Amino acid sequence: MPAALTYPGVYIEEIPSGVRTIMGVATSITAFVGRAKKGKLNEPITINSFGDFERIFGGLWRESSMSYAVRDFYLNGGSQAIIVRLAKDATKAKTSVGLDVSAQSDGAWGNDIRFRIDEVDDKIANDVANRFKEQGFSKPGGAKFGKEDFFSLTVRDTVAKINEEYINLTIEDSPNKIDKVLERSKLIRLASVPTAVPTAHEKPDAKELDKLWKEDKYSTPLAGGLDGSDLTTEEFMGDGLEGKKEGLFALEKADLFNLLCIPPYLDNGDVDQSLLGTASIYCTRRRAMLIVDPPADWIDKEAAKVKIDGIRSVIGDNKKNAAIFFPRIKKEDPFNPENLEEFVPCGAVAGVFARTDTQRGVWKAPAGLDAALTGVSKLSVPLTDAENGELNPLGINCLRSKVPGQLVWGARTLDGDDRLASEWKYIPIRRLALFIEETLFRGTQWVVFEPNDEPLWAQIRLNVGAFMHSLFRQGAFQGSSPREAYFVKCDKETTTQTDRNMGIVNILVGFAPLKPAEFVVIKIQQMAGQIET
Repeated sequence: MPAALTYPGVYIEEIPSGVRTIMGVATSITAFVGRAKKGKLNEPITINSFGDFERIFGGLWRESSMSYAVRDFYLNGGSQAIIVRLAKDATKAKTSVGLDVSAQSDGAWGNDIRFRIDEVDDKIANDVANRFKEQGFSKPGGAKFGKEDFFSLTVRDTVAKINEEYINLTIEDSPNKIDKVLERSKLIRLASVPTAVPTAHEKPDAKELDKLWKEDKYSTPLAGGLDGSDLTTEEFMGDGLEGKKEGLFALEKADLFNLLCIPPYLDNGDVDQSLLGTASIYCTRRRAMLIVDPPADWIDKEAAKVKIDGIRSVIGDNKKNAAIFFPRIKKEDPFNPENLEEFVPCGAVAGVFARTDTQRGVWKAPAGLDAALTGVSKLSVPLTDAENGELNPLGINCLRSKVPGQLVWGARTLDGDDRLASEWKYIPIRRLALFIEETLFRGTQWVVFEPNDEPLWAQIRLNVGAFMHSLFRQGAFQGSSPREAYFVKCDKETTTQTDRNMGIVNILVGFAPLKPAEFVVIKIQQMAGQIET
């Protein structure tokens, strides 16, 4: 609003420019859904390293194909991941001896937890009691806190060698009330506040310190934790899970992810095809891509050729948002270092995607000599050029053994079968489109409820055009000029009076994608001898 003009003189007003910077979203946040040793169930947890995965979810576990996929993701250049832990029939370790507590999450890992209760130091207890008095805290009836109202608690994961120490705890209402304090514990949860100060454990003498976390008189163990049984499809997409935002649909609680990996969970080492269909639909809805692993029975090139149509039919119209990589990879398992074990490639491939995005951009195909698979010793099915040539036209991306090592040697979506003639044939084109869609979806929220007329349209053209131009300057599009590379149209032609009457503004954005050079043809010709004259 203009300033009130009251006195003769000069008035200064600042006018908004209408420029709203549109920032590109992340392109390689990878979601993993599956089994883990520990951690919250049905909650999307963001991690930034495999160290985070070890700390929060327990690291590598033989019963979790997901844990190996996450490891491969970070070995190959992955940065940010979202983990959704699922479990079937798992239980928490617990005890009611001394304190009524349970492990922080389900699983047998909680059976390694022990806790110890100690008396507190007189001076420290008195200092805390005086501070509580100054803050207005007292026991029922107005009585002052005393040394007898405090105790200390030490919790230890005896396998991971992690300690948590809590001093001067109370059962009375205060900043140190035990239930409030233990809410931040990474190891245990309090089931109920005790009615009396728990009895302290015995103190071992110097000769028995090694028994501190082994014998019940010195510390109390938790017990009864179970890892449960192998997952079934029901844990991912059972009745009611979408409404409760659990299973696969726990990702609804995540703001953004770009890639989805579902490592094998069935006894036969596969993922149920019905889940692939549901996951592909969900990825399309969330503007993400599904990385599909080759089934265990794809033991050679012929099996892949025959069975690819079955996977493509299950995924259906969402083929453009999915890609499959064949064969599986072989590498050492820390639990069995003498032999090479077979693993699915989704985690490693997702890591290559992330690495390529960082080094070159989402418009660069995550394949070629730069797309080496780190930590992969060999492939389960060695492929020749001729065999690769049979699979590539079917939309099957091959992993190849070449001079630099094991490489990603394909960049097609499941819509990339030559017979389909799809415009979404290539992974980088599809991922670039998803990146632009997600960015503009978030970057144009300010438009909603603005006056729908030419000034708004001009602002939209300015802001969206600036974003598209920044991509052009980075080399994301074909063309030597912006006019050849992209366009942004928002005017009375795209938004008619009828649209305006209905509250609609239409924005048309087009771009010329860069298609990867799949086939390099070098023509060599002998020069005919020249007759000198």
